[in-house]
Amino acid sequence: MSFGLQLYNLYRHTMDIWCLFDVPLSLRKKCFGYRWQVLCIVCCVNWVDNVTGQARYSIPEEMSEGSFVGNIAKDLGLEVSRLVTGRARIVTKGSRQYVDLNRDKGTLVVKERIDREELCQQTTPCSFSFEVIIENPIQLYRITVEVRDVNDNAPSFPRDSVNLEISESAVSGARFSLDSAEDSDVGVNSIQSYTLKPVDHFNLELHSQPDGGKYVEMILHNPLDRERQEEFTLLLIANDGGDPQKSGTLHIHVIVIDANDNAPVCSLSVYKADIKENSPIGTLITNVSAADADSGSYGKVSYSIAHVSREANGLFQMNAETGEITVSAQLDYEKVKNYQLNVKARDHGGLTNTCRVVIEIIDENDNSPTIQLMSFSNTIAENSPPGTTVAVINAEDADAGKNGVVHCSINPDIPFKMESSMTDYYSLVTDGILDRESISEYNVTINVSDDGTPILFSNKTVTVKVTDVNDNPPAFDRCVYEAFLTENNSPAVSIFTIRASDADSGQNARLSYYLENSEINGAQVSSLVSVNSENGVIHAVRSFDYEQLKEFHCNITARDGGSPPLSATVTVHISIQDQNDNPPQVLYPVQTSSSLVAEMVPRSADVGYLVTKVVAVDVDSGQNAWLSYKLQKATDRALFEVGLQNGEIRTIRQVNDKDAVKQKLTVVVEDNGQPSRSATVIVNVAVADSFPEVLSEFTDFTHDKESHDNLTFYLILALAVVTFLFISCVMVIISVKIYRWRQFRNFHHSNLPVIPYYPPRYADAGGTGTLQHVYNYEVCMTTDSRKSDCKFARPFSQNVLIMDPSSTMTRDNATLQRSPNEKSFLDEPDSPEQQNPPNNDWRLNQQGQRPGPSGTYRYSTSTQQRWTPYGKAR
Repeated sequence: MSFGLQLYNLYRHTMDIWCLFDVPLSLRKKCFGYRWQVLCIVCCVNWVDNVTGQARYSIPEEMSEGSFVGNIAKDLGLEVSRLVTGRARIVTKGSRQYVDLNRDKGTLVVKERIDREELCQQTTPCSFSFEVIIENPIQLYRITVEVRDVNDNAPSFPRDSVNLEISESAVSGARFSLDSAEDSDVGVNSIQSYTLKPVDHFNLELHSQPDGGKYVEMILHNPLDRERQEEFTLLLIANDGGDPQKSGTLHIHVIVIDANDNAPVCSLSVYKADIKENSPIGTLITNVSAADADSGSYGKVSYSIAHVSREANGLFQMNAETGEITVSAQLDYEKVKNYQLNVKARDHGGLTNTCRVVIEIIDENDNSPTIQLMSFSNTIAENSPPGTTVAVINAEDADAGKNGVVHCSINPDIPFKMESSMTDYYSLVTDGILDRESISEYNVTINVSDDGTPILFSNKTVTVKVTDVNDNPPAFDRCVYEAFLTENNSPAVSIFTIRASDADSGQNARLSYYLENSEINGAQVSSLVSVNSENGVIHAVRSFDYEQLKEFHCNITARDGGSPPLSATVTVHISIQDQNDNPPQVLYPVQTSSSLVAEMVPRSADVGYLVTKVVAVDVDSGQNAWLSYKLQKATDRALFEVGLQNGEIRTIRQVNDKDAVKQKLTVVVEDNGQPSRSATVIVNVAVADSFPEVLSEFTDFTHDKESHDNLTFYLILALAVVTFLFISCVMVIISVKIYRWRQFRNFHHSNLPVIPYYPPRYADAGGTGTLQHVYNYEVCMTTDSRKSDCKFARPFSQNVLIMDPSSTMTRDNATLQRSPNEKSFLDEPDSPEQQNPPNNDWRLNQQGQRPGPSGTYRYSTSTQQRWTPYGKAR
């Protein structure tokens, strides 16, 4: 509030007080010099109060709605933005709010019409207070608004007219009490003067009471004469000091009666009485008595309450005969603390006397303390430091004295406490560390009690919810998870579901799962598996092969949605489970389309003779790799058997001459998987004591093979020649042929070392394979003759015969390889070897070969003997 406005209000109140007590003008001037010193002191005090959180304003009553009261933002030193962000609001103790706050402008405006008489009655100065609450942080300001009176009420009398019976013997100076007028206004706007018309017989005299009230007496100055004028009417006018001036009138009807020369006399001019509030109706307060010296009817006195204020009207009852004053309605100390009654004692002759009765109301502890939440936040973050304000509470008691002393407390064993911030105001603050995960909600019971007898109390329970802060990271129930996946799975199949928990709530407990980047055998783990960020389901990205990858591990991170986010990492170990997806593979005997492998069994073989052993493997694992061998088909099933577990082919009876030389066995190798897989191998067995016998049985096969190979060769050659004719000329072809012939001749007559050659998938066991012996032999034969010569270096017990229609012959672990080009030159008529062919009975040369007109066969001596037709014309 501005300094000038404070000076004006203080000056106005001072003038009101002087007018109320009729201070003479001379005394006012004498005190004028001192008044400014007092004004300066009071204004300085008010100025300090304003800085410390209080503001005071003065407005006239009856202002229209929306009228400006004051700029609270400026007077309290606040920014307008602070009022908006702090959600500033007005909190009143009563049910009515006269002033409203415009936060956008920082001003106070009138919310509804203010009637000073309704608000304060006769109390002056009249003011009302309220608090302005600003949150974040909570600040409390007390605002007092003084309501100045305006002359909006005219004086009024309790009755429009009264009748007075006055004896004609009344002497000059006799006093007659009249009803005083009432004016709800105060100060200069209240009743200032009374006027009586006409004034032929009576004058007026105005008396002031200690409580500030006034009453009027009419004084007789000219004797009455009933014979001249039996009755007449007077007009009493009450005027206030407002502008414009207002007045009220009372008609006094005077009836002149015969003489009564002694008026009643009260025993006391002022009666004082005390009575407790809430006293029952009919309780005796006091007894007024008066005596009259007259006799007869003029000596009998009756009592009545001459003038009753608006507050006391209907509260008291007076016995007209005895003068007893009793309670006629409920008394309330909190509304009015004392009453003053004017009791009129009147005899039957019309003479009266007036005495005053002062009634003091004694307070009783009949009001329980009240609790009002001025500001309350029902949520508080769990990381709030101790001392954080949760609520501002107003606790007060309408009683007086110790009955109105209030004590405020809360229930124990909770992390909150009460602090007194100012008179009748308390702050509920935190008194410890909050943990939402332990206790998420507190019921705080606010208890208030007074010091009266009996002690009255009241309570109010508020619920404070602890809001979550992201202070707990996600947690897994294990450090390592094991998951299993069967190979040959479908992509995107679910492998495992991983779950983490978070003790927080809401967004802070919403978890997302992420796969950490890492490499497995040079590949990113994201190319193997993926994880659903919402539910933690791990999916396979591709199909797995147990034979390539048996197990791997990955790290998965669970991250919550807090700010900042917290995370935890866990390892998932994924094992690939084998399926029976690979059939057995036969390692021995080797099955090729261009060669024929035969096992030799002498006719002298006994029962259980080991013919050969089928060797197979399965790349699966476990029971899927357990192999069993069965003889599916055989030329003579009574001659051979196969070991179920080891695959050994043995004779089951003695071989005799009737057994066919060529035996064909079909062996099935089967694993133990579900479903099982199998492989089939054909084992050719030659039952003979010498190679010539074997060759005679396998000749047809060799011829058929050679014919088929010759046909394929000619088809390819024809296609090559046709293509070549389009590209080159005939002379180039002739030159190339001559060039090749010369190369062949040079190569044939040179003594180059022989380079050993081992076919693919062939291993020289050296006595460590299935057949445990090494054999050396020499053989010489032709394809046109069934007469063959075979010379053995030493005896042997087991023989293996392999026929290969290729151009390779090995002997004593030495190999010589000839190309088809060389063969074509040998077939030419000018070749020296063909011009002079030897006889059919020939031996192998040192290189293990010898060309012949029909063909030459080369043999290898080792654990496995290979028999190869060589040099046959194609």
